[in-house]
Amino acid sequence: MRIYLPATSAGLRALLDDGELGPAPLTAFAVTPGLREWYHDDDVEALEYAALSEAARASLRLIDADATAAWRRVVVALDAAEDQVEVRDDLDRGVVRLAAPVIAAQVASVHVDDADAEPAVTAAAGAITAADLGDEGAQEKVDDADGFELSWYAPQELEQLLASF
Repeated sequence: MRIYLPATSAGLRALLDDGELGPAPLTAFAVTPGLREWYHDDDVEALEYAALSEAARASLRLIDADATAAWRRVVVALDAAEDQVEVRDDLDRGVVRLAAPVIAAQVASVHVDDADAEPAVTAAAGAITAADLGDEGAQEKVDDADGFELSWYAPQELEQLLASF
């Protein structure tokens, strides 16, 4: 099952140095029944993009909580066995929980903002909690960050990517 795990630059560093992201349980996003119902689309690629987008938004919350994180959204795309994934659409659309830490061999790709997104991501990370509570001005800042596409990186490019932060 393809999973989209929100992360930060610090999480990527742990993945590179330790070979895993954890500890479990980890909250992530995937194409779940709740996401399918909300998105009203049968195109798998569109549904996966929606799950990736939800993970990118969740990355803002992690950035806001981690003073050491670079001001770039990070999503780790990985493959997990279905018996290691619990669908939690009751929490929000597309939410899943992973029962085990993510190991480097599971990683299919990494998606990260380019440097030009940093001002928007900085503003959005500081506004994400207020946006979650319905503040329209804060939501505009989050939407501005959502307007930036994440760049795709292969797992073997992780060290080079981290050097660019």
